[in-house]
Amino acid sequence: MDTIQKEHDKVRNNSKQSQTLQNVDDIIKQLQSAREAIAEDPNSRQITLAKLQNPVKASFDGIFTGLKDTHGLHNKYTRALDKVFKEKVPSSDIDALSSQPTLIKRSIYLHLLREGLFDVASTFHAEALERQNQQHETAAKLGLDVSMEHPLGLDKSSEENMQEQFSNMYRIVKELKDNHNLQPAIQWARANAAALEARGSNLEFELCRLHFVSLFLEDQDKDPHGIDGPMRALQYAQAEFQSFRGRYLVEIQQLIGAIPFYSNLEESPYQLRFDNSTAWDDVATSFTREFCSLLELSADSPLYIAATAGAIALPTLMKLQTIQKQKRTEWTSQNELPVETPLPPSYRFHSIFVCPVSKEQTTDQNPPMMLPCCHVIAQESLQKLSKGSKLKCPYCPIESHPKDAIRVFL
Repeated sequence: MDTIQKEHDKVRNNSKQSQTLQNVDDIIKQLQSAREAIAEDPNSRQITLAKLQNPVKASFDGIFTGLKDTHGLHNKYTRALDKVFKEKVPSSDIDALSSQPTLIKRSIYLHLLREGLFDVASTFHAEALERQNQQHETAAKLGLDVSMEHPLGLDKSSEENMQEQFSNMYRIVKELKDNHNLQPAIQWARANAAALEARGSNLEFELCRLHFVSLFLEDQDKDPHGIDGPMRALQYAQAEFQSFRGRYLVEIQQLIGAIPFYSNLEESPYQLRFDNSTAWDDVATSFTREFCSLLELSADSPLYIAATAGAIALPTLMKLQTIQKQKRTEWTSQNELPVETPLPPSYRFHSIFVCPVSKEQTTDQNPPMMLPCCHVIAQESLQKLSKGSKLKCPYCPIESHPKDAIRVFL
């Protein structure tokens, strides 16, 4: 994997340092200058074009050289991938998403909006509509009835509102990260205070606390012993922290208590409260998470999560495919995977229960059942063990009747 990372970094660095776009801009400027010169003095056309030849050729040579270098790096990157992933990606005749084209398109569209690629999202949406119209025209000529459902599963108002919302989110995040301007985010948090309060969110206090810290440390570089910054922070706290006293009293007391230590803050017991190294990135992440939650969306793109989870699970599935070929067996179940895939905790969204008796994962058709002794087994295992009469718990000596078992919802 180190070789892949090395080649990947080369490709990425080359794309950042590439002069191709600059060469293209130079050619455009040279052609525009030549056109203006010929328009002013038509008799100078031959001289102007002759002078233009060498600079344009040099720019084109630069473009071709850049493309050649980029092409070479991509080839090396591809070879590095092929060396590590020698086996083909496991294939299956079962395509769970083949019947859900609208879901796939909507996921791509929302992912583009989440990434701030609004022009690309608009183009993708326009092309999806155009393709649908072509299909309708073809179907109409053949006399077929075709559904007029939106290709992305969105109505016009939802689509416009989604673009507007994410555009607003990126504007606020840009102010936070680039300009360290908290006011737009604070205004948004106060406008949505009721919804955030219902979620138990502390976003507004996080923003106000960071504003207090920023005021406190504002002039410290110029005058480490100056009191102006702490006093401005105190005035801000007196004006803005009143509504937070009930829930965040201890934190407010610590922030205010740091004022007497302003000249020696690093050795004070409140130093951690004023560690500003990652505060702006942290508060931008919190704002993005809360913003998306009010739109009833996850903080991360579902498309990104699905692709990442698939990449993490791929080595396990490839190993499974090799074993199945060796043993000449197949996995035919469509509802579950034959092996457990190692995903990080942040990617586990649903609780999973594996029956200790059958060793199979429970489903809606075979739910987990809790016996009176509080041990849990799958419903099918319960039926097999009891056969309609009393059964002995497989984990303890307590006997019970199947009708006393209670379904467990995870």
